[in-house]
Amino acid sequence: MDAVDPITLRLAIFVMAIFVGYYVVWSVTPALHTPLMAVTNAISSVIIVGALLAAAAPALIEGSGMGSGFAKGAGGLAVILASVNIFGGFLVTQRMLAMYKKKEKPGGGDKS
Repeated sequence: MDAVDPITLRLAIFVMAIFVGYYVVWSVTPALHTPLMAVTNAISSVIIVGALLAAAAPALIEGSGMGSGFAKGAGGLAVILASVNIFGGFLVTQRMLAMYKKKEKPGGGDKS
């Protein structure tokens, strides 16, 4: 029996993760959306730490070879993408919280 190609296995896992993620996100009720966004922002901040380490890896490892340029580029790209994700998550969370605020009636409440 032959072994499964690692690229095929990783691609299959990636496709399954897409389907699971889609169904998990779309089944969340709107009331739980804001806490869920807060958790994803926390996860993205952990990703930024790992991306910064990946970007600095060639400088940390003496005698790093040919892959050091790729590691810096991939780490830098990961920092940018995770930063956009965090910023967008905070904007969406702020907008969702604004939906739950009571609106003031025009004319104020002063009846002297």
